[in-house]
Amino acid sequence: MYITFSILCRMCNSKLMRFSLRHKSRTTKTSLWLEQAYIGGEWLDATSGATFEVRNPANMQVIGCVPDMTVVEAQKALEVATKAFYVPEWKLITARERSQLLKNWHILISQHCAELANIITAECGKPLTESLSEVDYGQSFVEWFAEEARRIDGQLIASSMSNQEVLVLREPLGVAALITLWNFPMALVLRKAAAAMAAGCTVVVKPDEDTPLSCLALAKLSQMACIPAGVFNVITTNTAPPIGDLFCRSPLVCGISFTGSTEVGKYLFRESAGLLKRVSLELGGNAPFIVFESADIAEAVKGAMLSKFRNSGQTCVSANRFYVQSAVYEDFLKQLQAQVEALKIGPGYNKGVQIGPLINLAQLKRIETIMKDARSRHAKVICGGKRLQDIGELFYAPTIITDVDRTARIYREEIFGPVITLTKFDTEDEVVTRANSSLRGLSGYFYSQNLQEVFRVARRLEVGIVGVNVGLASQAEAPFGGIKESGIGREGGHYGIDEFTEIKYICLGGLKYD
Repeated sequence: MYITFSILCRMCNSKLMRFSLRHKSRTTKTSLWLEQAYIGGEWLDATSGATFEVRNPANMQVIGCVPDMTVVEAQKALEVATKAFYVPEWKLITARERSQLLKNWHILISQHCAELANIITAECGKPLTESLSEVDYGQSFVEWFAEEARRIDGQLIASSMSNQEVLVLREPLGVAALITLWNFPMALVLRKAAAAMAAGCTVVVKPDEDTPLSCLALAKLSQMACIPAGVFNVITTNTAPPIGDLFCRSPLVCGISFTGSTEVGKYLFRESAGLLKRVSLELGGNAPFIVFESADIAEAVKGAMLSKFRNSGQTCVSANRFYVQSAVYEDFLKQLQAQVEALKIGPGYNKGVQIGPLINLAQLKRIETIMKDARSRHAKVICGGKRLQDIGELFYAPTIITDVDRTARIYREEIFGPVITLTKFDTEDEVVTRANSSLRGLSGYFYSQNLQEVFRVARRLEVGIVGVNVGLASQAEAPFGGIKESGIGREGGHYGIDEFTEIKYICLGGLKYD
């Protein structure tokens, strides 16, 4: 029976409320907590028997051990996925059948939302409320692409020849290799896999080594949804580069979809060139957040908090460079500082927590390094700017800094942490020029109540996603992706299917109509 998304959201919130009261500060393992990889419908260990540990970043406790697989298992997964593509011809089953199987998956994800949120918080560290939001967000893509599976249209084109007809078909690529990041360990998988599977592709997923458990839980639910063996496969590894190389160089892989750093994305793009395979890249950003003097300041502060501090600032669409028009700068800063200093920080299972830990020590040290660089260039720390070791090893205080030099690393690079850099500006031309000065062009945000200004600035910003008077713009119905060095291709909306299909032209000749 079909259940509307809004009802599912209410069900999830109710379940999570009861769940969080029972499990305030501990990890609770359920039937979806799996510690084997999933290949060809089977749960497998690494051939060598090797495993690696998965830790909760809030307390560094080991929460699981999963197989440390190599190119041997990855090759097997590709072979299994290739076989499933052709036999029993996943690509040729009806769109209605594929749609129904994805709907089954969507319903199961909805029914297990509290368990899935528990897993996300355990391995990623984000607050339970955010983990639940991620499940809702992820399942919305499964629902959307289940419906899109039945709308992959071709075309009949009027031929210039009287005895010919011109047909255009959209066919699935084949096997798609999906490589995802740790910051949204469930949603990123679903955004890619649901689109690929709806198009008729089979997939091999390599989740991030920090967060493999969420993906394995999805594999279990895909099995329960009766998605055929070999259509959805998951390999886990603590040594990603050799498997990435295999994906690039193997003729069995017809397309690669990657979310991660710009540097790794460029590498995958180069290595895939030899076979001219389809590559979709969702890479880093350096989003501007502009507040014009016509803005509703209270709403702008609310949007800034959402855009910056979701997942402790560890999202590719997080606002990094904040520009506030001089006339409203002091008012904005005052309201922003009050809300930043009021944030509750702690382990994601604790009641009311809004900011969790950073994902690992490398990320924490990077934040400290770029903060040190900013201070050396005379940036002023308004609040935060330090570790919170009394809470845990990987916690960093939500931070506001001003007077940031444009040559500072924190201005030029993606922060990926809970740090706001705040700068004044005077004119629209000035701020648009500064906003567009980055080589990254994923997302940008601005607040304005001036309709003329809204249309001008929205068109002038050199980004793939523009949020106007909102701090969070992504949704399943809309295309997600960037320009410049922020990526190639789009995920979400009907555009998401395009990344996993090829165009086939069929010319029917020798026709007689008399």
